Amino acid sequence: MASTGSGQDRIGSQIAVPFASEIDREPLTGNGSRPFDCLVIGGGPAGLTAAIYLARFHLSVLVVDGGESRAGWIPVSHNHAGFPDGIGGLELLARTKAQATRYGSRHIAAEVTSLVRDGDLFVALAGDLILRARTVLLATGVVNRRPAMPDDMHAQALSRGLLRYCPICDGFEVTDRRVGVIGTAANGLNEAEFLRGFTADVTLISPYGLHDLDVSQRRRIHNAGIKLLAGPCLAFDLRERTIAVALPNRNMEFDAVYPALGSEVRCNLAVGMGAIVSRGGCVIVDEKQRTNVPGLYAAGDVVEGLDQISYAMGQAAVAATAIRNDLSDRQPLHR
Repeated sequence: MASTGSGQDRIGSQIAVPFASEIDREPLTGNGSRPFDCLVIGGGPAGLTAAIYLARFHLSVLVVDGGESRAGWIPVSHNHAGFPDGIGGLELLARTKAQATRYGSRHIAAEVTSLVRDGDLFVALAGDLILRARTVLLATGVVNRRPAMPDDMHAQALSRGLLRYCPICDGFEVTDRRVGVIGTAANGLNEAEFLRGFTADVTLISPYGLHDLDVSQRRRIHNAGIKLLAGPCLAFDLRERTIAVALPNRNMEFDAVYPALGSEVRCNLAVGMGAIVSRGGCVIVDEKQRTNVPGLYAAGDVVEGLDQISYAMGQAAVAATAIRNDLSDRQPLHR
């Protein structure tokens, strides 16, 4: 959809976003409203990247975002290509949304609580809005399991780099630092071993009492020089440059702590639609990001794979192109 420049919204002080056209601001509800070509559920990197592609394919697209993307937690990302000085997660989301909006995508802040089929269309309920679409892309992501600390402390610890969730993303930033990993069994061990590649000072703390580690796992811990401590973590204290952890028998101080507690996949809508999910709850897709439900696609962390922004964006590009081509197979998309 071509931009007319009839109005503009501003994100920050530098990014001007023109409205696509008057028709793109028609009501979203009502039996007479036109269905969208694609409803994107989730406004993280995957959902927003898909919106850019879909809008540039001259398709009508609506992004419904609950505002809970994990990308928003990132204080500064240094491994996202194209930003040599790094970029904050919220700024990256704002820029990507601005780019999608420039080409005609529409965005609302809401949570989709219901998704059903009605003939050839999907019908979604988001607050008091009834939304209809020919296709749906699920980019709902996952929710990290957090250590027990107040929300304000959690936010502050994240912003200061004292609490981190992604060693692939930011292990470099803890090079030769004191690092604590909250976890046990295979998940905790794997994360501690991965971080051992960045620093020699890694401590694995059980999230409950004693560690759940078999003989071979304990041998790996010993060989890697990783320290083991029984939990649970009773309290946290944010110091000037460190985070203190109170344990039953001692207090510890680290330059950064990584929770390795797993995550919950936001797959409820997929399951409700009859989509196949893995044992861990990830949505199963083919090489074009299609689920087993015709017209339903998925991309990003809700799908099994590497939980990285670049990976999610790549999946989104694949999904959006498949959506465009599948819609064209139903009816040619001629100008």
